Amino acid sequence: MKDHVLIIGAGLCGSLLALRLAQRNYQVTLVEKRPDLRKVTQDAGRSINLALSDRGLKGLRLAGVEETAKELCIPMNGRMIHDKEGNTFLSPYSGRQDEFINSISRPGLNKILLDQLDKNANVTMHFNLGCTSVDLENAEASFKNYDTGEIQSFSGAILIGTDGAGSAVRKSMFEHKKFLFSFSQQWLTHGYKELEIPAAENGGYRTYTNALHIWPRGEDMLIALPNLDGSFTVTLFLPYENSDYCFNNLTTKERVLEYFKKEFPDALELMPDLAEEFFQNPTGPLGTIKCSPWNCYGKTLLMGDAAHAIVPFYGQGMNASFEDVVVFDEILEQHEGDWNKVFFEYEKARKIDTDAIADLAVDNFHEMKEHTASPLFQRKRKLEVAFEAQFPDKYQSKYRMVTFNENIPYSEAMKRGRAQDKAILNLLDDERLPDAMNLEDKLKLVHKETKEVLHDDAVLKKL
Repeated sequence: MKDHVLIIGAGLCGSLLALRLAQRNYQVTLVEKRPDLRKVTQDAGRSINLALSDRGLKGLRLAGVEETAKELCIPMNGRMIHDKEGNTFLSPYSGRQDEFINSISRPGLNKILLDQLDKNANVTMHFNLGCTSVDLENAEASFKNYDTGEIQSFSGAILIGTDGAGSAVRKSMFEHKKFLFSFSQQWLTHGYKELEIPAAENGGYRTYTNALHIWPRGEDMLIALPNLDGSFTVTLFLPYENSDYCFNNLTTKERVLEYFKKEFPDALELMPDLAEEFFQNPTGPLGTIKCSPWNCYGKTLLMGDAAHAIVPFYGQGMNASFEDVVVFDEILEQHEGDWNKVFFEYEKARKIDTDAIADLAVDNFHEMKEHTASPLFQRKRKLEVAFEAQFPDKYQSKYRMVTFNENIPYSEAMKRGRAQDKAILNLLDDERLPDAMNLEDKLKLVHKETKEVLHDDAVLKKL
């Protein structure tokens, strides 16, 4: 048996990491502050539905659970855009028929990973233990048992914190005085609230199933993702304050219904329990966390949301955390036996990409709520879908690079994707891509303009 690894946090990232390390014959202790979710009912309104795509699937494949996870998936081929009049149109995610994202239940996927961990004799799991302190230099942590009130301690050769955006391990690093730790937390002015479109009486779906539904309204946005039981998980993104309609002034059922009748009338028709759910379910904040270093003393490491929490608007939070495990596994393969080297090389390889997807997620927030319904954006997406359909080896949109090509790092996808977006929007706005021009010539012009944008950006960075 190899080293003993202590992992704090049995969410998606921690569970996948524990499974992979167990498969590598490490002794793993996995500690979680919440109850075992297989034995309790999931609280309503506390978890944004997840979009599983290629990077996440690669992580599940590495641990041998991809096919089991796919049984919980509902394919979503594109964004179904809803305007105020109730008109809809489908904007495909890709020009390729085999590329789609998947709606999946967070607790359902987590249960799959925990069940797999149960099959490994070298894994011990503990629930209802909240981390109270971490000894970073000795890979040891103390926990309060929420059932008994007693304090328990665990240690390992190394300690990995996968305990989410509110990480106790990261807090210990922040408060530690023996090395320099940088930390930033940026909140959006918007929060979110989860609601529901229930299944139809016959158990079917009340609206089109295989899409991520979006009601973009400039400042506000509603989205809906399908569930296997015929329902949709609906999420409202809304400012906290300083708006005609915001969380701070939607304080009565009459006010909530007035708002939905004005902004989302077709969604309101599908949500018979809206008024009750709105006040039953909590309002959650949306923020980005960046920090460094992720490791200290070759003994303690941050991974997943504990190291790089992001807003959910690219559907990449879980996928990025699963990709963390893939990258960590690759580096462990190269430097096994030297944890200091593994931790250093992992952060060196990974941080530039997690910073990039954090920035892209904020970009996509503004794109989804403000631009998806604009004529110029729709022309751009229609052109990109045509490029990908007819010239699949010569063009990839930014969305495709991020979501469907796990071989392109997030940082490269951001650089190339932003340049392409700027090039196409400039060409369209200047009327340099007329309908009479054939698609191949349009693509050549887009490539030429993109190279010029990339060159200009490179020059600016040198100044």
